[in-house]
Amino acid sequence: MSNFDVVSKFEDVVAEFYSAPYAVATDSCTHALELCLRYKNIKQASCPSNTYLSVPMTFVKLDLDWNFRKETWQDYYYITEQIIDAAVLWRKDSYIKGTLMCISFQFRKHLSLGRGGAILCDDPEAAMVLKMMSYDGRVPNVPWAEQDISMLGYHYYMTPETAELGLNKIVNAMKTPPKIWSNNDYPDLSKMKVFKDVK
Repeated sequence: MSNFDVVSKFEDVVAEFYSAPYAVATDSCTHALELCLRYKNIKQASCPSNTYLSVPMTFVKLDLDWNFRKETWQDYYYITEQIIDAAVLWRKDSYIKGTLMCISFQFRKHLSLGRGGAILCDDPEAAMVLKMMSYDGRVPNVPWAEQDISMLGYHYYMTPETAELGLNKIVNAMKTPPKIWSNNDYPDLSKMKVFKDVK
């Protein structure tokens, strides 16, 4: 088994848990969101003012036209009509068809791997392109020097070590009730100095 076979196995187990046809493992949920925004060539986005810092910071990084919105949410929220920040969602069969759902395995999350994320989707082309984008534009399991790389990639892939940890911990995570997260778990980012110019 090659190093990245364990990543593929982890992706398959995660996809099955959420009932998504595909899962693309990444090094963080923030980078998963960034890849989705890049893949869809998004120019405008919004997020609740009560969320994690890295979400609006990613909008700034990508130079998007964006804004905060007041929203009461639980488990997930939409960034665009197709892109969902589901970083805190841990619920079987919860994939929403036709979307790119980004989940997190950061150390405070239910499946706590220290770091990591994934994109759930039902489009095989999207799954392949997002995989390549996460992996320096490379096709997995082929030495990069033997490839004629045709797309820009972002070095956001999940390492085999993280995926192996995930496989070791996921069965227990499936048996354990998760915390239910909501907007109340986050401060109002619109009041922070770093975002003072956002309308």
